[in-house]
Parts: sequence; C-alpha cells; structure tokens
Amino acid sequence: MPQLISLGARAADRYALLRVVASLADLPAAQPVIVPVALWTAWRAALVARGDVGVWLAPADDPAALVEDLALVPLIAIDFPQFTDGRGYSHARLLRGRLGYLGELRAIGDIQRDQLYYLAQCGFDAFSIPDAMDAEAALKAFGDFSDGYQATERRLPWFRRRDVPAAAVVPPR
Repeated sequence: MPQLISLGARAADRYALLRVVASLADLPAAQPVIVPVALWTAWRAALVARGDVGVWLAPADDPAALVEDLALVPLIAIDFPQFTDGRGYSHARLLRGRLGYLGELRAIGDIQRDQLYYLAQCGFDAFSIPDAMDAEAALKAFGDFSDGYQATERRLPWFRRRDVPAAAVVPPR
C-alpha cells in the first residue's frame, strides 16, 4: 500500500483508490473511495449522495469534464502511469489555475522523488509514493530548491521579478 505525503508531512490515507470498478456495488461501504472519472460521470448523483468520493484522472482524461462538479469533489487524484508521462502536470495547472479547484490534488502512480518539488509547484498538495521510497527522504525533496524560475503557483516567476519590489512577490503556498 502506498504511503501518503499531504501538505508537506506524512499522513494516513483514508481513501481507497479503485482503479477498476464495474458498478456501484463494487465500492466498499464504509470507506472513502477514489473512483475513475468515467464512473463519476455515469453515477454522479449516487456518488454525491454517498459523500467522501474522490475522482481520479488518467492522462488522456479531460479535467474540464469535472468543471461543474469541482465543489462536490473533495479530492482529485491525477495518475502518472509512468515517469515519462507529464500530462498530469498540465492537468494540475488547469485544475488549480483556470478552473479554480481548491480541494486536495493528489499525484498517484509512478511518482519518484525527483518529481515531488515540481509536482508541488504545479498545485499538487498530496502525493501517493511507493512503499519502496523512503518517506523522510521524499519530504526533503520539497526543499531541494529555494525558488523556481517557472511561472507556476507563484504570481511572478524570477524572470519577471527584476523590477518588482521584494514585498510584492507572493511566496509559494
């Protein structure tokens, strides 16, 4: 079972990630779950009534499919099926930046230590890391760099800060 880092600390994961679900009968009754976006779309009303249901997006899924439901979904997990697939970064930026999603945004799948800092810069605040990864070493990844050059969660990237007073620069969250 993967380990969870949430808001910069190790955390207990109360959600069960269900990668393959054929029907609502397959959902555990007493545990919060993360279901594929196709299941959410098909059985939205029943899942909303159940409560504590998160949605996971595969790289080929469109995050805009959830635009009407963002206030109803407490957690969106974005899958990285392999290290070299970076579409999840774009999904995160779209959800946080353009769509204004405020709930938990969790990276799942083939997550490696070297990605954690950059995932956080794109808006992820939770990370499901493999058991083989040292969680304490993973937590140190968030301090690998003191600041970023890219325009991510910061309002102004370094290249636009030259003529801006230091007090106007918003620190990362």
